[in-house]
Amino acid sequence: MQFIDEVKIFIKSGDGGAGCLSFRREANVAKGGPDGGNGGKGGSIIFECVGGLNTLIDFRYTQHFKANKGTHGKGQNRGGPSAEDMIIHVPVGTQIFMDNGVDLLADLTEVGQKIEMLEGGKGGLGNANFKSSTNQAPRKTTPGFQGKEMWVRLKLKLLSDVGIAGLPNAGKSTFVSSVTRAKPKIADYPFTTLKPQLGVFYVDDKEFVIADIPGLIEGAHEGHGLGHRFLKHIERCAVILHLIDATEGDIVDKYKLIRKELEKYSGLLAEKKEVIVLNKCDALQEEDIIEKLDIFEDAIGIRPLAISAVTGKNTENVLRLLKDDILDSREKD
Repeated sequence: MQFIDEVKIFIKSGDGGAGCLSFRREANVAKGGPDGGNGGKGGSIIFECVGGLNTLIDFRYTQHFKANKGTHGKGQNRGGPSAEDMIIHVPVGTQIFMDNGVDLLADLTEVGQKIEMLEGGKGGLGNANFKSSTNQAPRKTTPGFQGKEMWVRLKLKLLSDVGIAGLPNAGKSTFVSSVTRAKPKIADYPFTTLKPQLGVFYVDDKEFVIADIPGLIEGAHEGHGLGHRFLKHIERCAVILHLIDATEGDIVDKYKLIRKELEKYSGLLAEKKEVIVLNKCDALQEEDIIEKLDIFEDAIGIRPLAISAVTGKNTENVLRLLKDDILDSREKD
């Protein structure tokens, strides 16, 4: 399935039905009074957050959403039925913006959450509403109120507990495939991952969601490479898992490059808890691994975990660290 995380759509609520002009006509009733009913209310536009969706691709093919009009009033004081509301289903994590893409209207983060974006037009009044002691046979009615319309932009930020950051080919997809049932494309060249991948991992009888985004390169915050489009998808995560390729020459420089991109993109990302992991250690001798860990600790002040996503070495320890940080973050929230 193609991944679409930003779309622009047109929405319009339904017009209200018109009020009815009618007079009572029955045998033996010479002058029946007014009995025109009111028009029905137009359908509203409602966005509902549902599970099972992780892309906005459906909106690529359907971009106009118009609710039905209310039914006109009828004689014998019969009101017109209101139109059904139009409910638009969106994935968890969908944000609704004004057409300018800046002003936020709604942020849907929980399954079942609903927001009425445009209320349907109210129905018009039938002539029975205008009867008075001085006007026994009013011929006045009102039309239904018009519905509202607007263009909105939907932007999807995937919800995950863990967001993976790292340079292209750092082994992010391999890690996700080894600890979850997700099956991302894996190959030994940059930018294998072209769209975010979500997976669920289990540790100590608890489950958590992890998101793999395309690798970042220098200048990603300015739009270079692929990862810049997807940085927003790890803004909501509780913890960042920072993967570094152990076979790289200067792992400290590679780490600083990614940290720089995260900080320039969003201060919120820079402040998140981080688990640093040296991946692909199966390709190095033990003494070389220790040397790299020592160099990194001396430069950064943190000792990474040495793992191999391919063989599964130490991945369980990483998951437990992530679990502790996630639960700690939830308690603070």
